[in-house]
Amino acid sequence: MPKRVDHRERRALIADALMRVAAEQGLEAVSLRHVAAAAGVSSGMVQHYFRTRDEMMTFALAVVRDRNEARVTRAIAALGATPAPRELLRTMLAELLPLDEERRADGRVALAFLAYTAVRPAVAAALHDETAALLGFIAGLIGSGAGPTVDPERAAVGLLAVMEGLGIYLLGGHYPPETALAALDTQLDLLFGPEPSPA
Repeated sequence: MPKRVDHRERRALIADALMRVAAEQGLEAVSLRHVAAAAGVSSGMVQHYFRTRDEMMTFALAVVRDRNEARVTRAIAALGATPAPRELLRTMLAELLPLDEERRADGRVALAFLAYTAVRPAVAAALHDETAALLGFIAGLIGSGAGPTVDPERAAVGLLAVMEGLGIYLLGGHYPPETALAALDTQLDLLFGPEPSPA
């Protein structure tokens, strides 16, 4: 009787190897051969799941996105049923920053992927809808909690740019997590006003 292959498990094995290679050696080291060696499988098996390097890169980013979504979902659930817009936004953005080793590994992959897509418009196109959805969500939170003089759409673009910039400097070790979080809080103060002091 032929052995049953668990394709989901095998794809997860390859994905884990891909992420390890990308996090330890950079995306430029990701190849069918390197990923196969890290996973302990043949190059042919990797090619069965990913026909091209672009497919592997897109999958790597999807893994990072799924991990980020899981982290953000857990953190937001811990806030309770009705968090204030500022609190929700701060929690979400803080979870997306590379503040610990797990998030730094994912952040290195995401940053390398963005550089990879800079010269591959077809691959970059897959990110446009996700970016637009994230901006729309952030703008909605800003619109429901910021002052009447704030343009939510422009503020969302600026806040996302601040978060991405903080992430790059954190990955480069330019300053500690506390500095990044303080800078994020300052930006949120500009939009929502200072957080009330605890009684």
